[in-house]
Amino acid sequence: MKADQADREQELLHRWTTTLLAARAGRGGPDPLPYGRNLLDRWSEPQRHYHTVDHLRAVLRRIDELADQGGEGGELELVRLGAWFHDAVYRPDRSENEERSATLAELALTELGLTHHEVAEVARLVRLTVTHDPSPGDLNGETLCDADLAILAADPDTYQGYTAAVREEYAFVPDAAFREGRATILRQLLALPRLFRTPYGAAAWEERARENLERELGELTGAAG
Repeated sequence: MKADQADREQELLHRWTTTLLAARAGRGGPDPLPYGRNLLDRWSEPQRHYHTVDHLRAVLRRIDELADQGGEGGELELVRLGAWFHDAVYRPDRSENEERSATLAELALTELGLTHHEVAEVARLVRLTVTHDPSPGDLNGETLCDADLAILAADPDTYQGYTAAVREEYAFVPDAAFREGRATILRQLLALPRLFRTPYGAAAWEERARENLERELGELTGAAG
């Protein structure tokens, strides 16, 4: 088990280094590997149950899937860096996680030699995961947000595991308050004209995601009432 975990971490570190060097496009800068290890340490913190290394890996794979199926995303290396940083700071009892994650991205990527535009774009993408509501034509934002929300379109058993992990992260919240807060989030998502903005995401994931959200909302409101 430990060997498998080490292999997965090495795979992710290879992806991180490859992505960073591609984004840097031959420009000099510090060795990216220690930064990647720091990020994996963050993603492995004990308070995480859903927002873990497995979630990071899943989002990166979904970005690959979107790129393979429809070529979505104007700057895929920056989108991938956005995935690495989007939950790099995560404390379930705090509301400023995305902002702190974006600030971390700004500091780290500046040190690593990315341009002002590149750093600003990655930080913008991280902040966009607060709402998952990119503007029309925002190819980078559409790709990251769709990849991050793809879990909503999982099969029912996987979706149930996702909701259980989220509940575990918020174990300090009483049941009634959690149900109310979670139901509010689900209603906000269901009120969006489209959960998924890329053509592939809308075709492949929208219907199942809405079914999962509606079912969960019914369970929450039924339990509450």
